[in-house]
Amino acid sequence: MEDLTLLAEQHLALARQAEHGRSAHLFLHDGPLRQSVIALAAGAELEEHTAPPAASLHVLRGRVRLIAREGEDTELRAGQVLNIPQGRHSIRALTDSAIVFTTVTANPEPVAVYDSRRTPQAG
Repeated sequence: MEDLTLLAEQHLALARQAEHGRSAHLFLHDGPLRQSVIALAAGAELEEHTAPPAASLHVLRGRVRLIAREGEDTELRAGQVLNIPQGRHSIRALTDSAIVFTTVTANPEPVAVYDSRRTPQAG
């Protein structure tokens, strides 16, 4: 079990000291599911990148702006969650901020289910 408040505080301290103003920690990796705490000092940015197949952004502390290539910017503050749309985007910290970034990086293989009760009988 992770303490997100503690992780946010630790990584905000690291982000404030880092030249690029960022610090991150992958705290959950279960198959295609990944969750990371990402801390950004005010003004720091996660450069433009493509969203994975499914992703969300939950702001733990501060305020951030999701900047979509299509021109739709969304500002979020502590406590808010946003489903990240497909396409290219960047994230900028408007204040010292910590977020939980949840992604599904791949779709699992479909499960084939066979019902032996419905198998044609040789006759």
